[in-house]
Amino acid sequence: MSDRASTLLDRIDHAISLNPHLAGRHLTVVANQGWIELQGVVNSYYQKQMAQETVRGVEGVEGVENHLEVCWQLPRRAK
Repeated sequence: MSDRASTLLDRIDHAISLNPHLAGRHLTVVANQGWIELQGVVNSYYQKQMAQETVRGVEGVEGVENHLEVCWQLPRRAK
């Protein structure tokens, strides 16, 4: 991975960490010449979209392939 790609990944990681809708999410980000692939699991389609839009707004990003999986669970009721 080039220094340029590393710097882009650092900017993306920073942008994701600042987004309150993505707090605590562990996303995998793969960069290839400005094209970004997002992988991982989020709790809602809103979080999936927020991750994509957050990454899209980072300088140097040419496009985003969003492969985030949405996996939500209803809270369990106390017995």
